[in-house]
Amino acid sequence: MSTYKVLEIKQSVFENNDRQANLLREELKKNKTFLLNLMSSPGSGKTTTVLRTIEALKDEMRIGILEADIDSVVDADIVAQTGTKVIQLHTGGMCHLDADMTRQGLSGMGTDGLDFVILENVGNLVCPAEFDTGASKNAMILSVPEGDDKPLKYPLMFSIVDVLLINKMDAIGIFNFNLEAVKERVKKINPNIKIIPITATTGEGIDRWADWLRTEVKKWNGK
Repeated sequence: MSTYKVLEIKQSVFENNDRQANLLREELKKNKTFLLNLMSSPGSGKTTTVLRTIEALKDEMRIGILEADIDSVVDADIVAQTGTKVIQLHTGGMCHLDADMTRQGLSGMGTDGLDFVILENVGNLVCPAEFDTGASKNAMILSVPEGDDKPLKYPLMFSIVDVLLINKMDAIGIFNFNLEAVKERVKKINPNIKIIPITATTGEGIDRWADWLRTEVKKWNGK
């Protein structure tokens, strides 16, 4: 009979990350800093949505942005032009951020005096869904050109987010995208999810998105 030991490495990694994420969330709660983990596929419009969010809330909240990419500083350069506090995180080939990486980013940027931080996660619908970053809330963007079948193909991502932004609604007439089908599919996976159609380039729907954020930040801060 075999006597060797079997170690479930993946389970161990997730358990350790979950502990670190909970600790980070407690610290953020204590410091009254709301952290939003924003996820999506590449090209969905994350950075444009971040810029619209800054524009909508900059006069009400002190905002910081964590830009995560495998390489480049393109997005950080764009955000920096708004005058918002920003730091670029290079993952060195990693397709996601975990709680420890997020902590490093927050520490490097400095969160003293910040009410609201957006973590723009690596563009990917698989890996980021598996790792708790310690965020206060999770959000994702699904853009119309990606298709309405994504909830069927990537159910984990849709199951762990609190709000879904459906971006590029101005292109819905060009693509074979069934908005009601998406809503139905997503609600089966995640009945409590908030769904907000937007067009980040024009600002359509950003007011509803900003209202949701205002409410959640106030709850986080006990107001």
